[in-house]
Amino acid sequence: MSLKVIGAGFGRTGTLSLKTALEQLGFSKCHHMQEVFRSRRQVDLWNKASLGENVDWDDVFEGYAASCDWPSAAYWEQLYACYPDCKVILTLRDESRWYRSTAETIHPFSTSIPTWLTWIVPRAGVTRNMVANTVWNGVFHGRFEDQEYATRIFRENSERVQRLVAPDRLLIFEAKDGWEPLCAFLGVPVPETPYPHVNEAATIKRVVRVLGVIRWLPLIVLAMIVLPFIL
Repeated sequence: MSLKVIGAGFGRTGTLSLKTALEQLGFSKCHHMQEVFRSRRQVDLWNKASLGENVDWDDVFEGYAASCDWPSAAYWEQLYACYPDCKVILTLRDESRWYRSTAETIHPFSTSIPTWLTWIVPRAGVTRNMVANTVWNGVFHGRFEDQEYATRIFRENSERVQRLVAPDRLLIFEAKDGWEPLCAFLGVPVPETPYPHVNEAATIKRVVRVLGVIRWLPLIVLAMIVLPFIL
């Protein structure tokens, strides 16, 4: 199986909803960062790519008919060259809302994993480094916290996709557009059910709060051990 659909939009542009929609339309499975988190093999493959090593995209996407979200969105040009018959979907969102959403969810989530936890769970460290190399240091050149710079990168990516992808193979899409343009673009019937709107922001924010607490856990444990001896 080779990719039939490539998502070129950044994370937090409705990509989880798009994944759900594409799989409902028969483009299953659809690759997404969720797939990476669930698989040691996926983590290792994407980590290699993030370090500049050559990877076999057919191997990476074995069993997948589509892709969207990070980390694959960072490589959309390579994927488009590798799969010239595929269609490309550029998911978009108001850039200020996109930045605020990203800054409140996936950025703190991926940068808040405590170092001590990566000693206990090495795959967490590899995943953290892969995301940093691919997204924060790769796409955003270590300057994501500079909102003006980050939104400029967001805008430039959108412009580059529209410049390089053949118009008949490109759909510019927002989740609010619903089924009709997506189904017309893919040549499939429109489902009778509503277009999925899946938002994991609340869950991610809860995890960020937990990570913020447990990062101090070693110091708390150490204090509990040492204090009785010095008091």
